[in-house]
Amino acid sequence: MMGSLSDFALAVLRLAVWLGLLAAIFAPLERVFALRRQSGRLRHAPADIGFYFLNSLLPVAILAPPFGLLAAGLRQVTPEAYVSAAAGLPIWARLAAGLLVSEIGGYWGHRLCHEVPPLWRFHVLHHAPDHVDWLISSRAHPVDQVFEKFCALTPLYVLGLVQPTPQGLGLAAWIAIFGTIWGFFVHANVRWRLGLLEQLVSTPAFHHWHHTACENRDHNYAALFPMVDRLFGTHYLPRHWPAAYGVDAPQPDTMAEQLLRPLGLGPRA
Repeated sequence: MMGSLSDFALAVLRLAVWLGLLAAIFAPLERVFALRRQSGRLRHAPADIGFYFLNSLLPVAILAPPFGLLAAGLRQVTPEAYVSAAAGLPIWARLAAGLLVSEIGGYWGHRLCHEVPPLWRFHVLHHAPDHVDWLISSRAHPVDQVFEKFCALTPLYVLGLVQPTPQGLGLAAWIAIFGTIWGFFVHANVRWRLGLLEQLVSTPAFHHWHHTACENRDHNYAALFPMVDRLFGTHYLPRHWPAAYGVDAPQPDTMAEQLLRPLGLGPRA
């Protein structure tokens, strides 16, 4: 019990250090290169920070046991020759393949969250704010996070890119960490346009259109590679920025109500 508490405290401390580093990077950038000046931002900061810690701890704890069982089970039925070939790939090749495979899985998980009403009930929390900045990346319902991470990571196990070994599981962890950090970047409130680079990787301009208050919200689902959206017909990136963000339906003010409403437990609007 004591060990579990100390591990939890260490995880919280580690997350607090990461949050401080992220703030030290993005807060000055958003002040100097702000796309929009935001008033009243501090009023939302406590809930955003709460979601940061909640979604950094809870989805991982929920998904770790089933993914461990999935990896071990698949290891028993996968031909040894395929396992050896996958394990023998250079680390850069496994990382590149893992990023692409998880990107496609994550794309469809994200898209389903927009197209399936019961999933949208949870996902709408991420789209509710009328502003977009780096910390909005963490503002999401844990159920939504569990579903999207499950869709993004399951293909890694199914295709044998992740094995039930420290090295194999480490690949999934690095992909998840990289995707999380990139998520803070694409949400940043910066007015940067990156030219041809926008055709290769997701950028703030690309992802801000996913948060628009108009019908173009149902575009740009990819986390890293816009080519996935082009492949499935959901790419949208004009030269101008969105005029407004958010959703039409009113959302609860408190973090507790935002967590409870999709479960049918909170007060109704």
